[in-house]
Order: sequence, then C-alpha cells, then structure tokens
Amino acid sequence: MNYFVRKLGFYVVALWAALTLNFLIPRLLPGNPVDILLAKLQQRGGIVTPDTRKAYELLLGGDSSEPLLLQYWNYLINVFRGDLGVSVSYFPTPVTEVISTSLPWTIVLVGIATVLAAVIGVTLGAIVGWKPGTWLDSLVPATTLLAAVPYFWLALILVYFFASTLKLFPSQGGYDVVLDPGFSWEFIASAIQYGFLPALTIVIASLGGWLLGMRNMMVSTLSEDYIVTAQAKGLSPGRILRSYASRNAVLPSIAGFAISLGFVVSGSIVTEQVFSYPGIGSKLLSAVTNNDYALMQGLFLYITLAVLGANLIVDLFYGLIDPRTRVNA
Repeated sequence: MNYFVRKLGFYVVALWAALTLNFLIPRLLPGNPVDILLAKLQQRGGIVTPDTRKAYELLLGGDSSEPLLLQYWNYLINVFRGDLGVSVSYFPTPVTEVISTSLPWTIVLVGIATVLAAVIGVTLGAIVGWKPGTWLDSLVPATTLLAAVPYFWLALILVYFFASTLKLFPSQGGYDVVLDPGFSWEFIASAIQYGFLPALTIVIASLGGWLLGMRNMMVSTLSEDYIVTAQAKGLSPGRILRSYASRNAVLPSIAGFAISLGFVVSGSIVTEQVFSYPGIGSKLLSAVTNNDYALMQGLFLYITLAVLGANLIVDLFYGLIDPRTRVNA
C-alpha cells in the first residue's frame, strides 16, 4: 500500500509543478493577447479605453493589475473549475470548447497508432530476440532507420506514394466533408480512411524502438537460469517463449509505454499539420501564431494530464504485475 501512496503523492507533486510552469511560461513570453484583441477592435473602428482593456483582461481570465500570487491563485481555482479562459484565435469561444472539438481526433489517432506500434513491435522483437543472429535480425536496422526519419518527412513520403501516386487514401482532412459527424457507419468508414496515413506514419516511426528494446531484452532473458531450467525440464520452445521469456522481457516495454506516449503526442502534432488532420496540432499552431496564451495553456495542460495519467496507470499496473518493484520502492 505504501508503494501506491508514494506513487500517487509523486504524481500530485508533478501535476502541481506542471500547473505552475503552465502559469508562468506564457507570462514570461513577449506579447500580450489583450493587445492583440484591442488591435483588432481598433482596426474595426472601436474605441479603446482603460475600462475596455480591463474588461478584456477579465474576459480572458486574468487581471494584470493584480499581484502575481493572486493571479496564480485565481488561475488554479479556474483550472479546477474547468474555466481555461477565452481563446483569442477563436474569439469569443472558450478554450475548453475549442479543445473539445479537436482533442478526440488526436486521442483516437495517437491511441490506436501507439497500441498498434507497441503490439507489433513487441511481438516482432520477441520473435527476433528468440533466434538472434538469424535473417530476422535484418529487421532491426531497417526499422531503426525508419524511426530516425523525421515525422514530417515520413508523412510526405507516404502522401506521395499512397495519396498522390496510387491514390489509395486521401491526403488531407479527417473525414469527407459532405458527411455529418456522428456514429454512422459512413462517417466512421470515412474517418478510418482519412486517418490511415497519419496513423501509419506514427506506427512506422515508433515501431523501431519497440522492436529493438524487446529484442535486446529477449536476448538478455534467454541466458537467465529459469530459462535454462525450463529447457532442462523438456518444455516446448513455444511455451518457454510465451510463459517464461516474453513474459519477463516485456516488463521494461510496459514501463516505457507511457513515457513514449509524450513523444508520440509531440510527433502527432507535426503529422497532423502535414495531413491537415483536425486534431490539436492545428489548434496549437494557431495559438502560437496568434499569441493565444490561453489556448496554449489549455493544450499544454491537456497534454500534460494525458501523459501524467498514462504514466500513473502504467506505474500502478507495473507494481501489480511485478511485486519486486513494490519491495524495492
């Protein structure tokens, strides 16, 4: 029980640190979203007064005349209320509404692609590591090379071959715009077709790390005493592979699953830009371009919560499947 309490305490502190950084970083950057909105107002012939500026500051969720600690306290209260302010880029739409329209697309894309990459990579790594030195080892440098290719370059290659040349998949968008979003088969089939190339980009770029990590752990595990004992008992190679070697070799991959999630999310933002996919990538780019600090804070907060949550789940699950971690922790 102490193991799980310590883990929860660590992630509570990590969440507080992430919230604090999320509050401070935009305030240290040059520019002010209030000035951007007031400039747009003046371009339309509006009159800017001190009261107008104060009203816009309150609308965007802050007041620069307040002490920094008070701003920080109000920020924390608003975050736990679910109030992340108003987006400048999509004014006057609230940040939570802007994110809610795009985040499900990224969650589905990254979730499915990450699981597929992990399952395929770990399975291939177990097979390659079971028979090291054979022709199967040629898979390792090939997948490692693909993992070294930048996301956007790999995405452009896939677009050229599968969309422009073979015309098997669409090159841009998240679904056919003539369809109404919903849980109909036509819309789901269209979303799968449009999301295939972005997902394939993430799977190919992530596959090499999973395969190499599992392969090396399998090679190391095969020299353990319990493997030699299982072979001496006359157990079949298939049973030794499934029940002894793979079961123990996969533990580091489980621990690294949530860690890799953060890198996959950052890579998916670039991938979404190439494919014009309606995920958080386009929203983040718009927020950076327009100095939309409220939207940037909201997106970073959601990404941080997703990564911390995934790491917490994996840490707790790892403690259940490997009791040694609870003893040493």
